[in-house]
Amino acid sequence: MSAVKSLNPKAEVARAAQALAVNISAARGLQDVLKSNLGPKGTMKMLVSGSGDIKLTKDGNVLLHEMQIQHPTASLIARVATAQDDITGDGTTSNVLIIGELLKQADLYISEGLHPRIVTEGFELARNKALEVLEDIKVVREIDRDTLINVARTSLRTKVHPELADLLTEHVVDAVLAISKPDEPIDLHMVEMMEMQHKTDMDTTLVRGIVMDHGARHPDMKKRVENAYILTCNVSLEYEKSEVNAGFFYKSATEREKLVQAERAFTDARVAKIIEFKKQVCDEKNKGFVVINQKGIDPLSLDMMAKEGIVALRRAKRRNMERLALACGGMAMNSLDDMTPECLGYAGLVYEHVLGEQKYTFVEECKNPQSVTILIKGPNSHTLAQIKDAIHDGLRAVKNAIEDGSVIPGAGAFEIAAHAALMKYKEGVKGRPRLGIAAYADALLVIPKVLAQNSGFDAQETIVKLQEEYAAAGQPVGLDLSSGEALIPTDVGILDNYRVKKQLLHSCTVIATNLLLVDEIMRAGLSSLKG
Repeated sequence: MSAVKSLNPKAEVARAAQALAVNISAARGLQDVLKSNLGPKGTMKMLVSGSGDIKLTKDGNVLLHEMQIQHPTASLIARVATAQDDITGDGTTSNVLIIGELLKQADLYISEGLHPRIVTEGFELARNKALEVLEDIKVVREIDRDTLINVARTSLRTKVHPELADLLTEHVVDAVLAISKPDEPIDLHMVEMMEMQHKTDMDTTLVRGIVMDHGARHPDMKKRVENAYILTCNVSLEYEKSEVNAGFFYKSATEREKLVQAERAFTDARVAKIIEFKKQVCDEKNKGFVVINQKGIDPLSLDMMAKEGIVALRRAKRRNMERLALACGGMAMNSLDDMTPECLGYAGLVYEHVLGEQKYTFVEECKNPQSVTILIKGPNSHTLAQIKDAIHDGLRAVKNAIEDGSVIPGAGAFEIAAHAALMKYKEGVKGRPRLGIAAYADALLVIPKVLAQNSGFDAQETIVKLQEEYAAAGQPVGLDLSSGEALIPTDVGILDNYRVKKQLLHSCTVIATNLLLVDEIMRAGLSSLKG
């Protein structure tokens, strides 16, 4: 009898073989859900929320976040997979598949009486060997635009349909190349994503500048300005009442007028400063002047600026202030005392686009933008959400490739090579841990197997074909999803991220090992002591 039973008779307990069965069934259940999503030929899942909102996706990370998972083991695996996404930006589906398969393969041996500890020793050895294979197989090369396009395309095609993936690939790579500075970490927050619900998903574009989701607040201001100087500032241009709560007694109405004028003069002086500065800078006729302010601008100030031909936007978001300085040049000003022409940014074109109730302001044709905007378009909200998730992953894939300085052949090539290497390595290992190595090697094959199944080919036949080709070719071969034959992924441009695979091997092995070593599951929380 379990020790906890004597302390708490209401505790639910699953003992040795039963505990293992619970864990393995949870891992396989989650694996079956995500299996059909893997790869470019994977199918979609439709998630319906309690309020009837629909989300169509085949991104493993989104699925695991949105699904309600009751089972404790399954939610543990889901959390590991989402952590994988947080760290590397991809590989969630593969993560769940490999964990499920490791447990399934281990179960074959454990059901015959092998102790789980021996299997896990084999797993540790196999993981270290697999990491060596990963080092050998990685392709270190100059990470140029073509390589990045191949990496981004491989990632995006597993998220959205191929035509859209090819369009987004170009935008994602150009966006990252625009914001990357030599010898500095890449800050992906400098790529703004703006959604506009109109036209189709194929109209998604990259704007080499900034798009803001608000417009000028005065009817007389120009809707389109060319050759514009841009002043970004964080200065209040509204009429402010005095902070002190005081009562004023006037002898006559004229005195009250004087007080109002004095309060107003404070703001007017600031606006006059901007107007004076504009006259000083824009000496020629064809120059425009745009003020983008983080704080408010009241109607009277807007009116004064409109008369001078200045376009003014108020209450810009703080993150856009950083991006504007990077996109257009210049500096964000916190006071109007020390304004010089060097503080100004420059944009070739600033225009307003009205869509229904909403206004959008485009700041384009910047000289050397270090912050860009991907303008996501689509007919409905779930298309926009799907594209946004895909772009997130695409940006991360490109960033990873630049930081790694190397790539891995995709299409299941690494898994085939690792299987062959582990089978050879197994021969040199003495004792029972070699069974664990065999289980690990077979588990890795789940990736090419599922890729084949999702493309409509026979899994066993495909694996055998790939293994024969690999033995004959002596270089990594992957699966051609359109014909079911073997191909050389590096020639066709199917490339994966090195760090995603490395993280996969580490996290899957650790979690599978931990789950195998569980020999008792107790639900003996305080809640079961009541009553």
